Amino acid sequence: MNAKQSDTLDEQSLHQLAEQALRQYPQELQGEIALICRSENATFVVRLADGSRLALRVHRDDYHQRNEIESELSWLDSLRETGIQVPEALVGSNGLRVQTLALDEHHSRHVVLFKWIAGEMPTTEVDPRAFAQLGEVTARLHQHSQNWEKPAGFKRIVWDHQTMTGDKGHWGRWQDAPGLREEDHPLVERTLARVDRTLQKYGKNPRRYGLIHADLRLTNLLLHKGETRVIDFDDCGMGWYMHDAAAAISFVEHHPRAQEWVEHWLAGYQRICPLSEECLAVIPTMIIQRRIQLLAWVGSHATTEMAISLGDRWVADSIKLCEAYLATEECALAVS
Repeated sequence: MNAKQSDTLDEQSLHQLAEQALRQYPQELQGEIALICRSENATFVVRLADGSRLALRVHRDDYHQRNEIESELSWLDSLRETGIQVPEALVGSNGLRVQTLALDEHHSRHVVLFKWIAGEMPTTEVDPRAFAQLGEVTARLHQHSQNWEKPAGFKRIVWDHQTMTGDKGHWGRWQDAPGLREEDHPLVERTLARVDRTLQKYGKNPRRYGLIHADLRLTNLLLHKGETRVIDFDDCGMGWYMHDAAAAISFVEHHPRAQEWVEHWLAGYQRICPLSEECLAVIPTMIIQRRIQLLAWVGSHATTEMAISLGDRWVADSIKLCEAYLATEECALAVS
């Protein structure tokens, strides 16, 4: 494996770190810990004696700085004030919401403990109208983003063409995706060149580019008693608003129903925020850019359950999507 992996700690070490982190919180927040998932971070469920739950997020050591995490929490605070259901961080015994634990003299990990958000996670097997709900809540986030006056010192990750798909992208290099043939590299490079030209023309007008969730897919949406709730803002940062449309179908851009899902997402989004022809036209470009960004993610997260679950055909389907994008004026989402 040539690509640098996002987190080299084994699960036992992460579990020990999570237990150490939980001790930084008051006694009433102590409980049994179990790993839920690993991606950029490791997320644990904390089961309390009274049956309630909390979510403990252990950050990897080279992704976000402390002030960037605090900035994420500031946005979540403001979103909750407007009635949008998002996670709420809890305060440790030291009065801080972001705990920092030293691994050794050179490395440390940041940890945040959140209140648990109840709800059922929709999947691609449910009614496609779930994507309409996703589009609607995304539009509400974007509305807030465009009108929110950020606090002094606010800093979040930047998502642009280079940081998503360049050689020094935040998620690694697309060339490192397992199973990607070297002879396919020129095709991906031509695709990215067209994406770059399109986005240069589209531009970064504040109505098109701002603070976004950046990973708002169905797995980060919870439905509960008629409410739509959004979780996992760890990747939130400055990016194109229509990138969130592409993120909605992350990893399944090649699915035969992908076009239908995008149409439902757009219907939900435009119930809140009408879109210009230019914004609608750029979505295929955002989708193929996201897919190539995910090639990089798979390369740098090859040992994660999500990457392994994609199977052997996923990279080949990615190449077919690039071919379709280059062959047509609009990205053909379905791959035979």
